[in-house]
Amino acid sequence: MEKYLSRIADQLLADALEAKGAVLIEGPKWCGKTSTALQRAKSVLYMQDPAKKQMNIRYATTEPSILLEGLVPRLIDEWQIAPQLWDAVRHEVDMRDQFSQFILTGSTVPADTGMMTHSGIGRIARLTMRPMTLFESLDSTGEVSLKALFAGQEEVATMNSKNLRQLAFLVCRGGWPKAIGQPEKIALRQSFDYFDGIISSDISMVDGIKRNPQRVERLMKSYARNTATQAKVPQIRKDMIANDLDSLDEITISSYIQALKQMFVIDDLPAWNPNLRSKTAIRTSDTRHFVDPSIAVAALGIGPEDLIGDLKTFGFFFESMCVRDLRVYAEALGGKLYHYRDQTGLECDAVIHLRNGAWAPVEIKLGIDEIDSAAKNLLELEKRIDPSKMKSPSFMLILTGTSYAYRREDGIFVVPIGVLKH
Repeated sequence: MEKYLSRIADQLLADALEAKGAVLIEGPKWCGKTSTALQRAKSVLYMQDPAKKQMNIRYATTEPSILLEGLVPRLIDEWQIAPQLWDAVRHEVDMRDQFSQFILTGSTVPADTGMMTHSGIGRIARLTMRPMTLFESLDSTGEVSLKALFAGQEEVATMNSKNLRQLAFLVCRGGWPKAIGQPEKIALRQSFDYFDGIISSDISMVDGIKRNPQRVERLMKSYARNTATQAKVPQIRKDMIANDLDSLDEITISSYIQALKQMFVIDDLPAWNPNLRSKTAIRTSDTRHFVDPSIAVAALGIGPEDLIGDLKTFGFFFESMCVRDLRVYAEALGGKLYHYRDQTGLECDAVIHLRNGAWAPVEIKLGIDEIDSAAKNLLELEKRIDPSKMKSPSFMLILTGTSYAYRREDGIFVVPIGVLKH
């Protein structure tokens, strides 16, 4: 058996089980949901077991309580195959009136939510898992902690061991658990296999609607080319239409995008809406991202050497990798990740906003030559926030690929992604 690498979700799952009767772990295929759930589960039901799948579906329809029998916490893997189980679990939690009873895992949103008559609020907690961060895959030393920075840490000083070639490999490999620790050739193949699976069959399994594999591929290529931008559907359509001989309308494209979101393949970053001193309009478009940058790499059919030869594209994909990690780190701290852009063109790549109102803006730069311009952006954003209506930033951060960790004279932290953790 392969050694299990600890996940940030381990503690989040333990905490959720302590306070709820059931926990739903959602996220893309291959990200490690089942392995993480198995660290806590005392019994398991594999809904996709070929030998029992049809029988399980029949039981879910006629006598779901049979499927819920077993030592607790009981893991129900890929529960969405039989959406009726949602209400059955919720009811059983009510009847037992105890915490830590069930763990559900799912890699798609159920196609037929009409079978779910209750939201599960108060009974079923939700936990999102994504591919592994660099800290989880042991590619970050974790010497700089976001939690410590939010707590008021004033100095950081550590070297970065990652060069551009290593960062390019990490972007292309992605955070897929099966790729971690493998020889480079095998590691890089995982994202291509994932991409091929999506376009050939998986996207049509979401809701039973047959979708054109070539069109799915063109959409994902366009999404890859627009990674870390706020490209709207008309722009994506224009990018796709040059290679699509059939009619292609925005409604069709939006339906394909929605299907990929239901599979947790697309993971766009929402806009942040703070209280500003002036009436400057804030752009509310999401920033385009896949759940892992390696999907974009696979969509374009490129590898580490291609990124080294095209630093502009490398910069966008590096930003997407940092967004992946920052999302996981922010959620571990009880927060969410956003991006900021207003009508004047002022932009901030990421904003970590915690439940207690604390926040921190983050600029993401692959190299050290853009650090000064990134710092200027952060200071300008700080000036635009209305301190009478919200807190000042806990800290400001420039997340880099190279450089080393230090604090600038203006108080802004410069930290390479290879030393960061939650």
